[in-house]
Amino acid sequence: MSMRAIATGIGSLPFTDPAQAAEFVFRYLPEAPFWPQLPKRNVREGMVEQYSEALPGLKVTDDGLQFDRKTAEEALEPFYERIISMDLDHFRISPDHAAGLYAFYAALKQRGTAGIKFIKCHVTGPFTFAAGIIDEDKAALIHDEILMQAMVKGLAMKALWQVKLFSEFGKPIVVFIDEPYLAGFGSAFTALTRETAVRVLSEVSAAIKTPDCLVGVHCCGNTDWSIFTDVRTIDIINFDAFGFLDKFTLYGGEISKFLERGGYICWGIVPTQEFRPGLTSRSLSDRIQQGIGVLARKGADPGLLSEQLLISPSCGLGTLDPSSADQIFRLLKELSGHIRSTPPQGGKNH
Repeated sequence: MSMRAIATGIGSLPFTDPAQAAEFVFRYLPEAPFWPQLPKRNVREGMVEQYSEALPGLKVTDDGLQFDRKTAEEALEPFYERIISMDLDHFRISPDHAAGLYAFYAALKQRGTAGIKFIKCHVTGPFTFAAGIIDEDKAALIHDEILMQAMVKGLAMKALWQVKLFSEFGKPIVVFIDEPYLAGFGSAFTALTRETAVRVLSEVSAAIKTPDCLVGVHCCGNTDWSIFTDVRTIDIINFDAFGFLDKFTLYGGEISKFLERGGYICWGIVPTQEFRPGLTSRSLSDRIQQGIGVLARKGADPGLLSEQLLISPSCGLGTLDPSSADQIFRLLKELSGHIRSTPPQGGKNH
């Protein structure tokens, strides 16, 4: 499937009306629409809260997420029974936790799928998810091996439920694993090892991946990008190309191998928090070409870099205002057209 310069989104939008959010997505991203997360609408639509239903020991009230270890431990046996039986509906995301998902689904039913190349879904990654849950001793669940493993399994089921739901439309599906926590990898703030990161991401992505479903990973900060290139079941790497292009291009050799095995790079090139009037599709396209040039000099095939290329905002837009979101997605759509009007760079000279 050719994806050259297809524009898609990350996840969150700054709306509270789900129908308005869905209409916004289809207006600006007709080829790769995504279901919108609406964190301003309800505490249940936060990154952790949204996927917490049916996971051991977790409950969301109007005051936020609550975790009870005793309840979690008692729930583990029936929890794994549901997983073994592949009871995906048990792990559904309810309308209270994802109003945008249901509005998006209804809009797809009404509009049809003409022009759509793929449907994008998303799930919070296990590291970000478990790091956001604190036990009675003020320790994050990311440090609890048993419960961390349960969260990995449960989040994979949440993703598979989405794949099942949207598969009725007969379009390829892309699921992004959103892992902003990994922006802290290698710092003094996390003791996470590279081996653990690769193993866990391999497990969750392999569980989600099917012939009709590609798996992407999104990290909006700087990280060790070779973690993602080493996971054979990750198909798309999404990075903040506006803020961290120089850091990403340090991994030229790894990115080259990733592309050669069929991987795609999703350039998060339109900034969100750093967005400012005056940015143009030409200036952002030039920035992408600059990155392609650096990677090509490090051995990556410029033809693959140009063809296996998607674009997105640098991060979610949930904390912004609707006017800013409109400007960002308008520029993203313009950029998609601009890149396609420019002939792709050729491949290596062998």
